[in-house]
Amino acid sequence: MIEDAAVQDRIYARCSNAIAIAGRGRESLFLARLALLLFEQVQDEQRCLDAIEQALCDLPNPSLSAD
Repeated sequence: MIEDAAVQDRIYARCSNAIAIAGRGRESLFLARLALLLFEQVQDEQRCLDAIEQALCDLPNPSLSAD
């Protein structure tokens, strides 16, 4: 878990912007590629699988402003 809220906010914002740049048609491909690249950095299969499950847990519905 990221301890510094400012760092977490910057990472979240950059990830959100990158998803927007990738576009709706390539969003899934971008996220899968990002997950694989991060796994290469982490080199811990279980931590990566746990993170995927955690990301799915209580996943909110998109906001109305997202359209």
